[in-house]
Amino acid sequence: MQPPKAAARPLLFSKDKALHINVTPMVQPRSVAVVGASAKRITQGNVVISNLKSWGYKGAILPIHPQADQIDGLPAFNSAADIRGDTDLAIVAIPAAQVSGVLRDLEASSVRSAIVFSNGFSDEEERALRAFGADSRLIVHGPNCMGLVNFTDSIPLYPSRPSLRLKPGKVALIAQSGSAAISVMNSTVIGLSKVVTVGSEFHVAAADYIRWLADDDETTVIGVVAESIKSPLALAEAAECVHAAGKSLVMLKVGRSAVGVAATQAHTGALVSDRDAYDSFFRETNIATVSDYDELIAALECSASAGRMVQGASLGIVGISGGQTALACDIAEAQGVAVAAFADDTRSRLRAALPGIDGNNPVDFGATVIVEDRNMPEAMQAVIADEAVGAVVVLQDMQESLNPATLKNYMSVLDVYAAAGKASEKPLIVISPTSENVDPGVRAMLADHGVPLIRGLHAGLRAVGNLALGKPGPAGAWARQRRDASAPLDEVVVALRRDIELCSGALEPELSFRLLRAYGIPLVKSIVVKDAGEAVARMSEIGFPMVVKVASRDVQHRSDVGGVVLGVRDETSLGDAIKSIAGNIAAARPEATIDGYELQEELVDGVEAMAGFTAAPPFGPMIVLGSGGTLVELMADRAAALAPLTHEQAGAMLRQTKLDRMLAGYRNLMPRTDTSQLIELAVKLSQLASDFDGVLAACDLNPVLIRKGSGDVRVVDALFVCAR
Repeated sequence: MQPPKAAARPLLFSKDKALHINVTPMVQPRSVAVVGASAKRITQGNVVISNLKSWGYKGAILPIHPQADQIDGLPAFNSAADIRGDTDLAIVAIPAAQVSGVLRDLEASSVRSAIVFSNGFSDEEERALRAFGADSRLIVHGPNCMGLVNFTDSIPLYPSRPSLRLKPGKVALIAQSGSAAISVMNSTVIGLSKVVTVGSEFHVAAADYIRWLADDDETTVIGVVAESIKSPLALAEAAECVHAAGKSLVMLKVGRSAVGVAATQAHTGALVSDRDAYDSFFRETNIATVSDYDELIAALECSASAGRMVQGASLGIVGISGGQTALACDIAEAQGVAVAAFADDTRSRLRAALPGIDGNNPVDFGATVIVEDRNMPEAMQAVIADEAVGAVVVLQDMQESLNPATLKNYMSVLDVYAAAGKASEKPLIVISPTSENVDPGVRAMLADHGVPLIRGLHAGLRAVGNLALGKPGPAGAWARQRRDASAPLDEVVVALRRDIELCSGALEPELSFRLLRAYGIPLVKSIVVKDAGEAVARMSEIGFPMVVKVASRDVQHRSDVGGVVLGVRDETSLGDAIKSIAGNIAAARPEATIDGYELQEELVDGVEAMAGFTAAPPFGPMIVLGSGGTLVELMADRAAALAPLTHEQAGAMLRQTKLDRMLAGYRNLMPRTDTSQLIELAVKLSQLASDFDGVLAACDLNPVLIRKGSGDVRVVDALFVCAR
């Protein structure tokens, strides 16, 4: 074992005005103090000492105990203050109530960092620990974690006994949950460089370790199991570091199934979920994702051997069974993984190499009945050479339970796959269609040729599809876009923020209109009047036909309670409309205060859209765009993305909706309609949402009327809900 490397990097460093924590003292400590080991019984601290000694740790191990002179054969220090010389790390494995005091002692000593295993903190103790981490020079990892294992340098800072089958390698794993780390470690066959359990992340977070691993020569693939994301910006920047280093990052985010991002009074809160926010973040930062442990393990094993797709982003699929290759295409389509359409030259080469096939993707070697007629090496080269193919998937039963005679028959085919994979610059992956254990001899043979063998079609195809992700650029662009959106606000917006911060519940219509006008979002001609008398006096400002609506801070969805009358064409019907609305509100919402009545111009021959946003912590606002009208929740035709948006992103959102197909002139039911103004509205709304993050919880612009053909847009109804 090599001695631990010196912690040469500064403890804290800054990039793009964001502070990041250097975790070198914890990953590669030159000396380790242990608080919580006992001279009389076996504790987590004793297990750490035992692990370090049995793995041959070359640094100093320094037990700290208030009474003991010796622990596990090592001289003990009665306090942290007794330690002389710099100490990189302290392991803290003591009851929760004692942790704050011990950390203060460590801060006053020569110790640079601490890993806290303890859990079970009260709310008051938790607040104290978070405050300590924010202000202290001591770097604190945890609490509620199982530490970390540096396999590269044989440093097990871990309160349990790692499996004896684990071996050093190039894959790192970061998990908030210790049990998640155990499940993945004990299920994978690949070698590991570092395994880190970050626990509750009161101070140090997963993003800090991801940045460190981006620079670690012993790591090429990083897997993350996250229950929460402490700082999306820090994670995006860390991902960009990984991608820039040519490494792979795969994330399993658990807990994305909550219904509703924010409890709001707006339609947008009902139209989206936490999953939309996380999916948008991972998409914009180009971070590969998986859905469960099996998919994560497959992705790590695949990326460790296969690398990225360097040309094309679609799969070529081959096998000796037409049924299996067809099933693989079905699963790939369901997962959003593209299957390549072969070029004419590829199809010609395949037909020549495999008489009787049609030359299309997927390729069924078994369709050429006479084995001697098959030229499998040429067929493999034809698939690999196709420009649309970014990776080749080979389907082959390789279960450990195969009859030895069957396995022997398969070896000639496997030799072709192995040779093709070794010579190919594109990833070639063999997938055994079921999750059963695979033959270890075949796995070893393929590994010698640089070809991964993955178990299970679902997990395997997800893993291969993720090889198309991870190119440098998008994650950094996302981070820069968020920083640009936080530029100083102009005076008009600052004044509006002050006014809105004084409000609660839904904004009054007049303030809502001021807000939209400040961002250049077009509105229908509209005024708010107190009563029927003022309505008649000012009706010429709007003209007929008009729409009359109740104006009430207590009524959000006005059409639901009879608060809207359409087709008002003269003075008499105007008075009748106001009388009718007043009666409807009195019957349906007797507790509601009627602030007045809104008079709007009535637009005809328009398509109804909706745009809005909702708070999506920890990411900020999420924009929703799609079809509008009174059936907006029933139709649920929407796309969602995190704010702010570029015009390209807003256009991509719109293309996900049925509204876009309708505006394109679907089946000649309406003229082709320009969408540029709707896209512009979405971009402006996204900037508004970013500027008022934390002040406004949600917004509905519904309907937004789009004039057929010209695409002129006008907001008809606006609802803003305050964050308090």
